[in-house]
Amino acid sequence: MQRLRVKFSRGEEIKFISHLDIIRLWQRVMSRANIPVAYSEGFNPHPRISLAAALALGVTSQAELMDIYCNRWVSPHWFSQAVSHQLVPGLGLLGANVIPETYPSLQSQTRFAEYMVRVTGPFDKAAIETKIKNLLAAAEIPWQHQRDTGTRNYDLRALIDDLWLAEYYAPEAVIGMRLRCDNLGSGRPEQVCKALGFEESPLAIDRTRLILAVK
Repeated sequence: MQRLRVKFSRGEEIKFISHLDIIRLWQRVMSRANIPVAYSEGFNPHPRISLAAALALGVTSQAELMDIYCNRWVSPHWFSQAVSHQLVPGLGLLGANVIPETYPSLQSQTRFAEYMVRVTGPFDKAAIETKIKNLLAAAEIPWQHQRDTGTRNYDLRALIDDLWLAEYYAPEAVIGMRLRCDNLGSGRPEQVCKALGFEESPLAIDRTRLILAVK
């Protein structure tokens, strides 16, 4: 048995594909590339492929992580070559490495996600920097999120690790965000934008990094 950790990107062409459909897409890619993916045991075996954290619809990414278990040894170089020929537009392979089977699951290791969020609004550079500073200084930001199961109340500030103004070119700006992403909660960039005072939805959201716990 071998465990490969794969880093890949999701571009504009597939940013509206759901988390489950991305897994199915990767399963088809592995099958066409003749990758010897291992299957789980039991009455309903399924390929042992797992992603670190679901990506919201409409969000692109340069930093997706996936673990694949193979039932025999394959070199990361051969894997990369075989898979690259089967990728669809918008899906890019950025790297593959062998990791010990004993490492914790990707989901349990994921701690934070970083984003670059492009916004537009009536604020100048100084105003945006002040809004970021004030939000980070807040002890608590009570927030409500409407879900199918009802209204969820929580502290948005607890999901924000850091914010910074990455670029500014009036009337647009790019705000960097490091948000919590673990089993206790995940920050959503569009909600942070609203907390900063941006009424319009972000023009674009790109996940640039997933931060894992130190092994």
